[in-house]
Amino acid sequence: MDTINIRLATKQDSKTIVSVLHASQWFTYENLFSKKYIQKLINQYYNEERIGKEIVSISEEWHGYYVAELSGRIVGVIGGGMTNQTTGEIYVFYMDPVMRGKGIGTRLLTYYTKIQKHIYGATEQWVAVAKENDYGIPFYESRGFIFQYEELSYGALENELDVSLKYKREI
Repeated sequence: MDTINIRLATKQDSKTIVSVLHASQWFTYENLFSKKYIQKLINQYYNEERIGKEIVSISEEWHGYYVAELSGRIVGVIGGGMTNQTTGEIYVFYMDPVMRGKGIGTRLLTYYTKIQKHIYGATEQWVAVAKENDYGIPFYESRGFIFQYEELSYGALENELDVSLKYKREI
């Protein structure tokens, strides 16, 4: 396999990050949600203007985007922040659907976990996974995340039936 490079995203990456996020949204959620709802999520959260702003807005609460590149092409993206002094959370983590199952996502998660642990001081890490997401749930469970509870997904209305499962692991 070609060399994997993991790095902090730059403003020039925003268009490619958006492309990966769009492809991943459709791949992951096409059998869980309506096309209209998926498009709403994409328009609201994964547009180029918002991603561009989030790339340069780094803080304790938002660590920016980190990308995995394969032969210079962005194939994965992860981002999150601290919810308190010892708790990190992954807010965004998606892979190019074609690149799933090749170990790149595991490397990206491991890299990002080290940042949350060693730079920001996290001792536990949380993630929200869409209920019935048959890609994300086994991935996180096999990496030590343990189901805690379910809740309405971030930004979702009750009638949209978008429920997240919250997982946690010690790091």
